[in-house]
Amino acid sequence: MSARHRSHLSHRPVAERAVLSLLLFLGITASAGGAAFVLAQALGIDSWFPRRWIDQIPLIDNWVLPGLVLGLGFGVGSLVTRWGMRTRVEWGWTGWVRRLTGRHWSWLATVLLGLGQVVWIGLELVWIEFSFFHVVYGALGLALLLLPFTPAMRRDLVRGTAPERPGSRRREGLPGPV
Repeated sequence: MSARHRSHLSHRPVAERAVLSLLLFLGITASAGGAAFVLAQALGIDSWFPRRWIDQIPLIDNWVLPGLVLGLGFGVGSLVTRWGMRTRVEWGWTGWVRRLTGRHWSWLATVLLGLGQVVWIGLELVWIEFSFFHVVYGALGLALLLLPFTPAMRRDLVRGTAPERPGSRRREGLPGPV
């Protein structure tokens, strides 16, 4: 990572830097877990995950759907959200998020990923036995759900703003883009 890039990230709120780290962790581990579910199903390897887990979940009879939700929804979704939060990239189709929340689309995506993670873990706790991973990913989901509501992170992700940098017009209280 270049010095310029590190400097750019160091001026973001602590909550936002934490969210960026959590999104990276969730993105990598959920992508790997989702790929493992789909691969185990495709190869017919029942020994990777206990069959009794899938047998206890209503409407699901194999690992493909959970693998796709985990890998694409939480894995790729987290990585795309992280990239969007870091770069502040905008697309025309994300304009509704700006109009609805007044914030960059990555703010809402983070909240939804956190909510989805909490629901996912809650459903797992209903149907499969407790694991230490439930604590880790449940806490991660709560953090992704709550950290975007911190005042500093809400300010930093206001529509149309880039992350503040030393000497920026906004930080000095001078008029700047909103």
